[in-house]
Amino acid sequence: MFQTERMRKLKIVTLDKYAPSIISELHEAGTVQIDDISERIQQDPEIGELLTPAKSTSKTGRISSLLMKTTSLSDAIANALMFNTSKKDKIHSLINPELIVPKNVEPMDTDALIIYAESVLDDASTEISPVQDKLSALDTEASRLNSKITVAQKLINFNYDLGILADTNTTSTIVGRIAVESASEVKAELNKITDEIVIDETNSDEAFNSFIVVSSNEYKDTVYSTLRKFGFDNLDVSGMEGKPSDFIANANARLSAIANEKTQLQAQFKELAKKWDDDILALKEQLENEKDKNEIYTSFGETKNSKVFEAWVPVKKAEETKKLIETASDGYCVIEEEEIPDDSEDVPVLQNHSGYVKPYEILVDMYSPLKYNEVDPTLFVAITFPLFFGFCLTDAMYGLLNFLVGYFVLYRGLGRNSETSKDFGKIFMASSLWAILLGLLTNGLLGDFSSRVLGMGALPTTCLDAFTNAAVILVIAIALGLVYLNIGFLLGAINNYRYGNKKDAWTNQIVWFVLEIGIVFLALGYMLPAIGMIGIIIGAIFIIAAFGLLFWGGGAYGIMDFFSYMGDVLSFARLLALCLATAGIAMAVNILTVMCGTMIPYIGIILAIIVFIGGHIFNWLFQTLGAGVNALRLNYVEFFAQFFMGGKNRFEAFKAGRKFTKLNK
Repeated sequence: MFQTERMRKLKIVTLDKYAPSIISELHEAGTVQIDDISERIQQDPEIGELLTPAKSTSKTGRISSLLMKTTSLSDAIANALMFNTSKKDKIHSLINPELIVPKNVEPMDTDALIIYAESVLDDASTEISPVQDKLSALDTEASRLNSKITVAQKLINFNYDLGILADTNTTSTIVGRIAVESASEVKAELNKITDEIVIDETNSDEAFNSFIVVSSNEYKDTVYSTLRKFGFDNLDVSGMEGKPSDFIANANARLSAIANEKTQLQAQFKELAKKWDDDILALKEQLENEKDKNEIYTSFGETKNSKVFEAWVPVKKAEETKKLIETASDGYCVIEEEEIPDDSEDVPVLQNHSGYVKPYEILVDMYSPLKYNEVDPTLFVAITFPLFFGFCLTDAMYGLLNFLVGYFVLYRGLGRNSETSKDFGKIFMASSLWAILLGLLTNGLLGDFSSRVLGMGALPTTCLDAFTNAAVILVIAIALGLVYLNIGFLLGAINNYRYGNKKDAWTNQIVWFVLEIGIVFLALGYMLPAIGMIGIIIGAIFIIAAFGLLFWGGGAYGIMDFFSYMGDVLSFARLLALCLATAGIAMAVNILTVMCGTMIPYIGIILAIIVFIGGHIFNWLFQTLGAGVNALRLNYVEFFAQFFMGGKNRFEAFKAGRKFTKLNK
C-alpha cells in the first residue's frame, strides 16, 4: 500500500529458435520490462568477449514499411469519416465516442502477418485509391483555378484575350504589377532599352498599375531585370484564355462543378471509410505489435546459436513469468533471478494499487516518478485531493454538476475507451461528493439561494455557515494542514532513515515534531494553572531544542526554515479563502438576480434569469478550476515537499497493444 512493487531482475539465455516464441508470450503477458544490455556489452570488454549486441530481425524493415502505409491509410480514413460532418456532430463524437469493440484476430508469425497485411492493404487500396486520386486531382485543379482567378482579377481592366499574351518565336511578353508612384519612371527606363518595345498600362487598384510589356526576345532579360529593380510583381498568365472577366466567370463555374464532384466523391469515400475503418485500425495495431517484437532484439546480446536478455519483473509475477519462459522454450533456457538492493537507482518503478486508490496514481505520476523503496503517497492523495477539492468548492449544486460531468465522462464519454479519462472521471466524481457534502453542511447551495431567492432560510443540513463561522472553518483548515504536514514529516523521516540520512531526518522532519510538542506544552502552561510553570519550562526546552536542530542542520540559515514551516501551515488557509470565494460570488449573483427581478420593470424577469444562469455557470466553472488547482497545489507543494524524493525510471511494460484487437488463444 505504501510501497511500489518489489522488483526482480531475470537474466535469460535461450536458443535462437525459441526466442521468437518467448518474445511473443512475454509481449502478450505484459509482465516484464526488457532491459537494454547492448550498451553494456559494447562498454565491458569481458562481456564483449562472450556476447555481441543482437540486431533487429530481417523482417523489421518490411513491417515498418507496411506500418507506414497502414498509418497513412488510417489517417485518410479518419479524415474521410469527418466529411460533411457538422460541428455539432464532431463535438458529439469527441465527447461521446462510440464504444470500441476489439476485433478477434488469430495468432500469426511475422511472415504470415506480412502476407495478411499486404492482402488487406491491396484490397483496401484498390477500392480507396481511385477515389483518393480523383479528389486529389480536383483539389489540385481547384487550387490552380483559384490562383489564376487572382491573376485575372489583377488584370480585370485589360480588354485582351489572355491567350495572346504567350511568348512567340520572336517576342517575349511580361505581365505584372508595379507601384503607382513608380509607373512613370519604369516606362521611361524601359523605353531607353529599345524602340522595339510595346508597353500597355492600366490601373489595377489605388496602389498598383498593371503592365503588359512586349519586346523582342533579345531584350527579354534586360527588360525583366529593369522591372525587378522597381519591385515588379510578375503575373503568370500561361494557360489562361479569354478576357479576364470571361476567364473569371468560366473559372468560377468550373469551381462550382468541382465542388459538386467533390461532394459526391467524399460521400463515396466516407462509405468506403466506414467499410474499412475497423480492419485498418486492427491491422495497424497488429503491425505495431509485430514491430515492437522485431525491434526488441536490439536490446539483447547473442552468441552464435543463442540469445541473452534481461528483464525486470514484479516479485508477484516472477514465478509466473519464469514458467511462461520455460514453457515457451520447451525447457531450453537458463533463468537467473537477481535480488535487487533497496537503494538501487536503476530499478523501474511500478505502482500497483487497486480499487478506489488506483485512479490517483496518475496524480502522483504527474508530479514525478517515485524512487524505488521510497514511501508511496498515493493513498494519502486519494484521501486528501477529493477532500481539499470539496473544501475549496463547498457548494452542493456545483458539486452535483461536477458529479454528473464525471459520471458522463466515465460511463458515456471518453472514459469508455480511455483508461486515463476513466481515471479522471472517477476522481472528479469522488471530489464532487465532498463538495456536495461540505456544501450542505455550510449552507452552500448556489450560494445563499435558499434564503435570498426562495426566502426559505438556511438549509436544514447547515452546521457551519461559511460567512458567520469563517473563524471556525479557518481553524478546521489549519488543523487539517497541520495533520497533513505531520504525516509528510513522518514519511520524510522514514525515507531518510531508510537511506541512512539520519541527520536530515532530525533536522528536516523530526525537528517540527519537537517544535510542536514545545508549543503544546507552552500553551498548556499558560492555559491550565495545574500545569503552570512546569509546562512553560518543558515547552521552552523543546522549542530551544527545535531551534538547536535547525541550527545543526543549516547553521544560521537553517533557522530560517521556521518561516517556511509557518508558510506551509498557513497555506492551508486557502481552503477557507476559496470556500468564501465560491459562496461570495454565488451570493453576488443571487443579489443581482433579485435586483433585476424586483427593480427592473417588464424585462426584469428575463434579465434575472440570464444573470442567474450565466453568473452561476461562470462561478461553477471558475471555482471548479480553482478547486482542482489548489487541491493539487496543497499536495504537490506543501505535502510532497516534506518527503518526496523522486526517481527517474517508470516501469514500461513490454506489452502488446490490444485496443482494437483481441487475440484468439
